[in-house]
Amino acid sequence: MTPLDDAFAAMEAAPNDDAARLAWFDRLAGSELVLLLEEEAQGDRIKPQIFNVEGADLVLAFDRDERLSAFAGGQAPYAAMSGRTLAAMLSDAGLGLAVNLGAPSETVLETDAMAWLSGVLSEKPAEVEDQPEEVRPPADLPQALLSALDMRLASATGRAASAYLVATTFADNRQSHLLAFIDPAPGAEGALAQLVGEALTFSGLEAASLDVGFFRASDPFCAQLARVGLRFDLPEPEQGKAPTAPGMNPASPPKLR
Repeated sequence: MTPLDDAFAAMEAAPNDDAARLAWFDRLAGSELVLLLEEEAQGDRIKPQIFNVEGADLVLAFDRDERLSAFAGGQAPYAAMSGRTLAAMLSDAGLGLAVNLGAPSETVLETDAMAWLSGVLSEKPAEVEDQPEEVRPPADLPQALLSALDMRLASATGRAASAYLVATTFADNRQSHLLAFIDPAPGAEGALAQLVGEALTFSGLEAASLDVGFFRASDPFCAQLARVGLRFDLPEPEQGKAPTAPGMNPASPPKLR
């Protein structure tokens, strides 16, 4: 059983529980999937096998490469990528997705489901431009959100040095919470905001419940954040290791052909 199997079983056991259904989609988006291809990738371009099932065009992906091999009857060409990358790609192409055929989490997501998932994953919280008048320790945030943030930031290797979660009050007396990223990598701001948006969505919260900000460690404001904030450390990339296979670099998703 894989984490995707477990989330699927929980969803099946509680068919009327929206939280369980969101948790499964969340797990799918965060899983690394292997997509069955017709042939080996050519540079950054891939050609997935497409199956027409009852008028719907579907591609096949699995959360373990041995599951793909079992389905294909041996080794087969594939591209590895996250569920969120695959959702955006298939939504743009008007394709559906069959997940883990032959496994406990076997399911089919047609084109409307892929469009919904891609839309949800593209939502981002508001980015603050004004510095808060006051910051305080975070309060009254559900554990589901904190766990989702921790999981996502633990996978955001090299995108920022750290992050602090604080409660805020602004000059207009607006109160909110802020996730402040310290020393973000150049160009990483959009991806980091998207990860936070996913955590909010799949925790069942509104995007307005949390702001996102980006700060340099030299900013005096960071001392206040460190004093009262809940800190998240993001992993540093391993030296000399860079993804090269199609689909393995989240900043450069493969292109369908």
